[in-house]
Amino acid sequence: MSPCLEIRRLSAVLPDGQRVLRSISLNVQPGEVRALVGESGAGKTMIGKAVLGVLPKSVRIVEGEMLIEGEDLGRLDAKARRALIGARTALIPQDPLTALNPSRRIGPQTTDRLVRILGWSGERADKRIRQLLDEVHIRDPERVLRSYPHELSGGMRQRVLIAAAFAAEPRLIVADEPTTALDVTVQKQILRLIAELQRDHGTAILFVTHDLGVVAKISQKVSVLYAGKVVEEAETADLFAAPQHPYTRALIAATPRYTDPYASLKPVDETVLAGLTAEIAAADKAWRPSHD
Repeated sequence: MSPCLEIRRLSAVLPDGQRVLRSISLNVQPGEVRALVGESGAGKTMIGKAVLGVLPKSVRIVEGEMLIEGEDLGRLDAKARRALIGARTALIPQDPLTALNPSRRIGPQTTDRLVRILGWSGERADKRIRQLLDEVHIRDPERVLRSYPHELSGGMRQRVLIAAAFAAEPRLIVADEPTTALDVTVQKQILRLIAELQRDHGTAILFVTHDLGVVAKISQKVSVLYAGKVVEEAETADLFAAPQHPYTRALIAATPRYTDPYASLKPVDETVLAGLTAEIAAADKAWRPSHD
């Protein structure tokens, strides 16, 4: 079975030539949840944006390939690439408090993609979004669809965004830290909801997070990143049972334990970071894009 998403040696640079993604290779199989985990600035969200074709203008891909269900995005013109990404992928954004347009009602915002990008009729789109609002356990979908975002809680807004992401049955969803802006109780509900929908719909998910606790709960495989480089990847259970890279072991050791709330936090050891930084600097010095 071919991967739903395959990334091969992807490198991206800033205008000054500094690499922000360093020869990233990974794949996501159909129906699989692959977590990207690491500190802020590790490149997790940048990978998701590259897949969705929404990298900042200042970031340029200089090497590598990205394939969605075997189709190489780099070989398509801009129009065909947008059509493929629009039809087969979706995004669950990080902050439900800002992701929705405050001046528009929820209904049009959730059906726009179905009508404008996928060409659905308004009636079909309305019916589909009502079905998904029911699946995300929103009790009064009619009221929600008539509401403006500020009339809903953060948890309700995130449920709306999850429903919108799953509505068109995408093959792949990029979930960009979808619980970060929510309180702990709502986070747990949202994670359970995403896992439930992912299982029911068979959707592959690229799950971006800095929280190893979330990784343990939701993913089958995990890639650990530092400074735009994958330093370790493994089955999730294997990673926690026997992490191979010193940085991964340090991240796991730095995770607070609810069983010992008074224990001191253990920051990542400076010698581990120094070794990684030196390794990356040496690789950058020797690196040249493969097409040069």
